[in-house]
Amino acid sequence: MKIGITYDLRQDYLDAGYGAEETAEFDQPATITAIDEALRSLGHETDRIGNIQSLVKRLGNGQRWDLVFNICEGLRGFGREAQVPGLLEAYNIPYTFSDPMVLSLTLHKGMTKHVIRDLGIPTPDFCVVDSAAELAAVDLDLPLFAKPVAEGTGKGVSQASKIKSREQLLRVGQELLASFKQPVLVEEFLPGREFTVGILGTGSAARSIGVMEVVLRPRADAEVYSYRNKQEFVDLVEYHLVEDPEAQQAVAVALAAWRGLGCRDGGRLDLRSDAAGAPSFIEVNPLAGLHPVHSDLCILATKVGLPYRGIIEAIVTSASQRLVSS
Repeated sequence: MKIGITYDLRQDYLDAGYGAEETAEFDQPATITAIDEALRSLGHETDRIGNIQSLVKRLGNGQRWDLVFNICEGLRGFGREAQVPGLLEAYNIPYTFSDPMVLSLTLHKGMTKHVIRDLGIPTPDFCVVDSAAELAAVDLDLPLFAKPVAEGTGKGVSQASKIKSREQLLRVGQELLASFKQPVLVEEFLPGREFTVGILGTGSAARSIGVMEVVLRPRADAEVYSYRNKQEFVDLVEYHLVEDPEAQQAVAVALAAWRGLGCRDGGRLDLRSDAAGAPSFIEVNPLAGLHPVHSDLCILATKVGLPYRGIIEAIVTSASQRLVSS
C-alpha cells in the first residue's frame, strides 16, 4: 500500500516566528521518522507529504495515495485538526484516525463534555465562559479547575488552574481569555487519582491497551498535570501501570466515551476520580502524540510490552478496514 504521511513539524513554525507554547503540539523529526520506518517495516511504500500547505500542492499536482497517515494538528480555529481530513475526504482519499466532525467536536472540550453528559458518562459539572461577567456568574462548587477550551499538551494549565476562590477564578479566567483568545472551560475539581487510558481500534473493535496512573513528584506543580509537568515529565512525573478495580472502571468509562463520540483507530483518554474513587471523563485525544519515547500513548504501550511497530500496525489495520467496507 502507498501511504502518505501528513504532519506539522514544530521547527517549521518556530522558524516562522511562533513561540514555544504555541507550537507545543507539533511534531519532532524523530516522530515522523519513527512512523515512516514502522510503516516501511510493515511492507508499505511511504511518502512524507508534510503539512496542509504541502498537501494542497501535492493534490493540485495530481498526486494520490492509497491511505494517508495523518497526524496534522493544524494551527488556527476549532476546526484545525479537521482541516486535513476534510480536504482528503473531498478528494476521496482514505486516512487514519477520526473524521472531521469528531476532531472538531473533541478539540472543543466544552462541546465534548455536553455530548459525554448526554450519553450518561460521568464527567465533572462544568460551564464554558467567554467574558469576565460570565466568570463572575459561575455557579459551581469550589474548588474548580480552569483551562482553555481548545488546547492540548497542557497549554494554559498551571498550578493556578486549580481554583480555590471566586476572586482567583475571575483573575485566572481573565488571564486565560486574554492569553488564548478563546473561551475558558471551568469545571468542578476532582481530588482523586488521574489516569490515562490508551485505546486502539474503532467501535465495537476498540480495546484498551492499558491504564497508566499519572503520579506527580514533590517538585512538580501540585495536583495538576500542567504544561510544565508535561514538558519536564522525566524529572516531575511518574507513570505507573495500574490494573486495580478503580483502573478497570476507568477503562469502562474510557471505552464508553471513545465509542460514544465516534473516535477511530487509536488515541487516549484522560480521567480523574472523585473523592469516592469513581473515575470521570476529563478529555479525549483522538489524535494522540506518537513520539516513541515522549508521548503518553507510547509510554503506556512500552509499559504493557506493545512495540511501537505494533501501535502503527494496529492503527493502519483499523483504518484499512474502512477501505474494505467502502
